[in-house]
Amino acid sequence: MKKLFFAASAICMLLAVNVAPTAAMTYLTKEVSVADFKKSPNGIWEGKMDGKTYWYKLDKSAKLWWSADGKKWAAVESGMWADKDGKWLKIGDGKLWWSADKGEKWAEVPEWKWEGPKGEWYKFDDKWTLWVNK
Repeated sequence: MKKLFFAASAICMLLAVNVAPTAAMTYLTKEVSVADFKKSPNGIWEGKMDGKTYWYKLDKSAKLWWSADGKKWAAVESGMWADKDGKWLKIGDGKLWWSADKGEKWAEVPEWKWEGPKGEWYKFDDKWTLWVNK
């Protein structure tokens, strides 16, 4: 009986160690101080999709634009981009939203900050000014 108990305990411990954290848990473990952010000089942030790098920026009305080369810009009709973890982000109703299920459910992004593909952090203020922590 003791062997069965210890075997079951060991299996439970292995399963607990291998459980992937949820997006919220991942976010909460990544502490980035607001004091560490600096205003972006150009308002451009980096994103990645299907292994390819893209650059994004907002215009004065918070409409999203993208570029594959940093020179030619086009409007993003869907208004969405992805963070490092693959969550989709968008601006709507004056807030920053994200979805971990390809747009089925949306939630407001805590502190309006997200992690870019190289581990840098981005943040919008209430005027849609971009702030960066590298």
